[in-house]
Amino acid sequence: MSLTGGIVLYSVLWFLVLFVLLPFGQQSQADVGQVTPGTPAGAPHEPKLKKKMLWATLIAALIWGVIAYVIIGGIITRADLEAWTR
Repeated sequence: MSLTGGIVLYSVLWFLVLFVLLPFGQQSQADVGQVTPGTPAGAPHEPKLKKKMLWATLIAALIWGVIAYVIIGGIITRADLEAWTR
């Protein structure tokens, strides 16, 4: 895996994990009873983005480490993947 490939893989994993984490622990403004004028009642009350971004960073790093180990360690190679298509 090249440096560019590693960075791209980490970026994709980070955004994927962040989008999975966004709805967890979410309360809408209607649930809390504090609807800000001009916003829909279903808008998040406190999104806690910093905390979710930190968790996304940690989880993505863990997943990236496992995938990088598999690729760099030669556990699964391109030849293995080509054998599956035949």
